[in-house]
Amino acid sequence: MMSVLSGLLAVGLVVDLSVGSALAVEPTDNTGAGQSATQALDSLEVKGRAPKTGYKRTQFGKAWADVDRNGCDTRNDILNRDLTDVKHKVRTHDCVVESGQLHDPYTGKDIAFKKGWKTSTAVQIDHVVALSDAWQKGAQKLSQTKRTELANDPYNLLAVQGKANQKKSDGDAATWLPSNKSFRCEYVARQIGVKHKYSLWITQAEKEAISKVLSSCPTQTVPDYTGVKDSTVEKTTESEQTEQTQTEQQTEQPAEQAQQNQQTTQAPAPEPAPAPAPAPQPEPQQNVYYQNCTAARAAGAAPIYQGQPGYRSQLDRDHDGVACE
Repeated sequence: MMSVLSGLLAVGLVVDLSVGSALAVEPTDNTGAGQSATQALDSLEVKGRAPKTGYKRTQFGKAWADVDRNGCDTRNDILNRDLTDVKHKVRTHDCVVESGQLHDPYTGKDIAFKKGWKTSTAVQIDHVVALSDAWQKGAQKLSQTKRTELANDPYNLLAVQGKANQKKSDGDAATWLPSNKSFRCEYVARQIGVKHKYSLWITQAEKEAISKVLSSCPTQTVPDYTGVKDSTVEKTTESEQTEQTQTEQQTEQPAEQAQQNQQTTQAPAPEPAPAPAPAPQPEPQQNVYYQNCTAARAAGAAPIYQGQPGYRSQLDRDHDGVACE
């Protein structure tokens, strides 16, 4: 009898250990979390960027779908995770975020979030590896289910300043890095983790850009699943703060005024070379019209933020500045 009980106990312990181990490793799920970011980078395939042909947002499923079936959409899941002092809309089971505070990892600035037609866009949810970038580097070979998982994976999502998100667009590390330099190491390391998890490749230019960032933090590891680390609140140096302030000013002001500010703040020098004019931005396509959100999603335009081509208040059901969520 004792031997039988001992056997059952041993089996129980094995089962518990197996389940516990599965739960422990499940969140990272092939991200390579904990290993050297440099070594993980070297494990990624290096190839040229594939054509963007066939890319639509709908290839990655419905925007902000409730893939984990917790009764809350992905956008609000991430707001709840990344914001502090969160207050929820009543009768939403602590899902819909009405207000909160964000310490933006991309700029290092603190942002007060308030849900509303003109205010929600101050905080946006960024795909660390942009979906368009992923499409051109292997995601087009993934199943629709796997692409939907990628688009809604908390490991690939961060609540960030809206302006920084718009500026990044679908750029990779070779074309865009956060102005908050204290976050760059973790940022590129998380991109490595995402690409490792979904078997995406990188370009040579991208690898060189990431390697350059990691050269300043050789002990950086691939981040775990929990999100932004405490490094995002580290104070930047005075020169970095100045750089961030100038970047913000030039983004918010018209191009001509930004040039005047640059010329005013620069110390006088003999025969200074004229500051290069910023790249011209395309004029908004005011004639873009989507009859409904189904049409917007079919065109790969959803979600549409206020001010973007195709945005109409009629498509913005909760009037928070984001249509066809």
